[in-house]
Amino acid sequence: MNAVDAQSIETYPGAQSISRAIALLKCFNDTRPEWSLSELSDYLSLNKTTTHRMLAALEGEGLVERSGAGNYRLGAELIALGGCAMRSNELRNTARPFMETLTRETGEAVTLEILVRDQVQILDEVSSRDPLDSALNIGARLPIHATSTGKLLLAYQSGDAIDAMLERPLAALTPHTLVEPNALRAQLAAIREEGYATSTHELDIGFTAVAAPVYSQSGAVAAALSVGGPVLRLHGDAFPAVVAAVQVAARRISRRLGYQPG
Repeated sequence: MNAVDAQSIETYPGAQSISRAIALLKCFNDTRPEWSLSELSDYLSLNKTTTHRMLAALEGEGLVERSGAGNYRLGAELIALGGCAMRSNELRNTARPFMETLTRETGEAVTLEILVRDQVQILDEVSSRDPLDSALNIGARLPIHATSTGKLLLAYQSGDAIDAMLERPLAALTPHTLVEPNALRAQLAAIREEGYATSTHELDIGFTAVAAPVYSQSGAVAAALSVGGPVLRLHGDAFPAVVAAVQVAARRISRRLGYQPG
């Protein structure tokens, strides 16, 4: 965004109120699904009157609602909007049949994930055939450095973007999570060379995944396609076949999106 655009937004009537309302909605997440008025006011550094006025307006539109304890949480109208966004997403709609085929081939869960700032977000998922496997949630965000999808998407970013990401402290989610910048840089280079990324025991002990790039018509990496499941099922001689299946499915999705290799 250039300086003129930024200035226009700042001076546009109501822009500040809209920005504050968006910031308020973004406070709600899986870790913190409910907030009190005082908590939101303190967290956003806004006075209670302003915060209450915004919450009342959002509540009137069904974007937030009250819980039994009187706290605020996201409202049902956002579910409808989210569903509409998902159904109208070209990338998700294009990839879905290929994801279903990949799940049938591998028997494991398949996800389609995109980069959102310093995390990856699950755009769509097809659950595994095993009813005991826990499903991830569409819309959930995961650490970029501890997931096969995150490392895959980071590997195809610019050098400056990679530098900025690796300058931040990286959380060791398990004893196997790779957090040393130079080691991660070497892994990102290998991912670009091999065309796929893996993560084993890095996000959760006992979980492994492999991801391959999905290209847009312009040739940019638009998403990461991943197969994930228990290490006990995805290991040894079986793993190379899963890697190949993910890469083939990702190439098919890319071609359907209009990507022309070379």
